[in-house]
Amino acid sequence: MFIGRERELATLNKLYASDKFEFAVIYGRRRVGKTALISHFINEKKAIYFMGVESNAKQNLENFSKSIISYHTGMDTETSFLSFQAALEYVFKLSEKERIILAIDEYPYVARSSKSLASTIQLLIDQYKDTSKLMLILCGSSMSYMEDHVLAYKAPLYGRRTAQMKIFPFEFEETCHYFKNFTDEEKAYVYGIVGGTPQYLLQMSDKLSIEENIKNTFLNPNSALFEEPENLIKQEVREPALYNAVITAIATGASRMSEISSKVGETTNICSAYVKNLIALGIIEKKTPYGEKASRKAIYSIADNMFRFWYRFVPENFSIIARGAADLAYKRIEPYLSDYMGSVFEEICKQYLWKLLLSGECSVEFSSIGRWWGNDSKEERQVEIDILAEQDKNTALFGECKWTNEKVDIGVLETLVKRSELFSYRNEHFYLFAKVGFTKGCLERAKEMGNVELERYEDIVSGMR
Repeated sequence: MFIGRERELATLNKLYASDKFEFAVIYGRRRVGKTALISHFINEKKAIYFMGVESNAKQNLENFSKSIISYHTGMDTETSFLSFQAALEYVFKLSEKERIILAIDEYPYVARSSKSLASTIQLLIDQYKDTSKLMLILCGSSMSYMEDHVLAYKAPLYGRRTAQMKIFPFEFEETCHYFKNFTDEEKAYVYGIVGGTPQYLLQMSDKLSIEENIKNTFLNPNSALFEEPENLIKQEVREPALYNAVITAIATGASRMSEISSKVGETTNICSAYVKNLIALGIIEKKTPYGEKASRKAIYSIADNMFRFWYRFVPENFSIIARGAADLAYKRIEPYLSDYMGSVFEEICKQYLWKLLLSGECSVEFSSIGRWWGNDSKEERQVEIDILAEQDKNTALFGECKWTNEKVDIGVLETLVKRSELFSYRNEHFYLFAKVGFTKGCLERAKEMGNVELERYEDIVSGMR
């Protein structure tokens, strides 16, 4: 099942239609759907597809040769080119006569095994770009390698690409398209549990309840997802144990570097280095209060929902899960699920506001959106605002998100208005987001004020269909 990626496909098809040399770079985290995108794009087109393996140059060259010869002759043969340069030059010459796509997947594996590969590709591009009809695609899961050795200014291939795409997990709207039988509430839980990574979404069944899905995937030692986070960490880093400790610390409530350091039992300098690498991998994200750059206020959270759910609930229940007691493990997890969904709901609401903005339906024309926290001198305590988005120095949007089974009352609105007074905007617009709805008092007060939007979760889902 192939869903979404309309923009990426449109870009690739536009490049293909040019009928001249094109070079696209595609990269993103593992399991995010890069290979599926390429496969869908090259389907029924003249294409050579080759996936690099974590081996030596000889093995990769043999596999590459097979892909080329199989395309040209239709035969699977043991014949190999003598070098990557000879193999690539053969493809470039073939493409002088016809439009051909050459897709090299997991390019970093190949490039690491053959140190001169990037320079060879550069040489051949410069030699054939005016006569070749080749569409070259280089794809990789190692984001740091792709950014540093393919896209960077000092990289041999710098300036040769005609397009680049960083592939991200799906947002909530696209995630919903995977499932027809889930209720709207269940769709939110699925997004909160596995995020928008296609490979993880495929592990969930809309013929089962959320409880059954959690038991089948995260609480089952034999499932594909049970060891997934740890396996991915092992593939990306050299010291997985310490990385696991850092992620677990953040997942269980440590958000500031001093707190992470204390939980892990290492110095802040060491933890900072590990956190920096996890940010580069797209697992951890660094946040500062909206509109501020002060790093002293920075907090850290897990960017990927599957990682966040797994590290929050699985490690502390390992022993129970290993004994096959999925029911008991779920019983221990279930009381915390609603609280866990709080930040997930905030993210869904932010995505909804972006959708409103892009369709011209948002009351504030913001350019960025975020969360704010800081000191309230009147109350003499730290306060938070779930959503803050600025149009200009005079106009801003303030939002509060409540994932509870109770209707949101007037007190929530009054608190949000009060916190907005910590800022000096003249034109303020308020958005309240509720899982189930609003009390009569809240509805009346919002109407009276005239600058308040009340959004129920069901309205959000309807607006995203």
